[in-house]
Amino acid sequence: MGRIALARLQERKVDCEWIDISQLDLPLCDADKCYLNAAAQKLGKSIEAADGMIVSAPVYNYDVSAAAKNMIELTGSAWEDKVVGFLCAAGGMSSYMSVMAYANSLMLDFRTVIIPRFVYATSDAFDGEKLVDKKVGARVEQVADELIRFTTALRG
Repeated sequence: MGRIALARLQERKVDCEWIDISQLDLPLCDADKCYLNAAAQKLGKSIEAADGMIVSAPVYNYDVSAAAKNMIELTGSAWEDKVVGFLCAAGGMSSYMSVMAYANSLMLDFRTVIIPRFVYATSDAFDGEKLVDKKVGARVEQVADELIRFTTALRG
């Protein structure tokens, strides 16, 4: 889903960057030396430079992945005053509201503006890693379009 959103943003001529945190050597947040980690500092600078972000993350055990939460802990104030959208994939529909705790943390701690539309897709929408549900694909593109609309309105 994240790649579809990236393609939509590029199609709309948005200057954007793909960051795959699984490819970074991020430490676990220990509220101490972790902030000095080069990968964490680089990630924080990328987030700070952005007007908005789309977070594409899996949902495990009724919550956004620990890696996604760790990313916020490591980068903290870089999220201030950003526009954020969400794309979540999970095994079933039972945890479709799980992104709200993550969103609330961003809103309350860092005054992010959360796009009031997010995509939650279950395994039925995929064939392996390929998204095959056209309706979900269209919703992903809507989130990308909303990111543009919100950042333009707020930064205009």
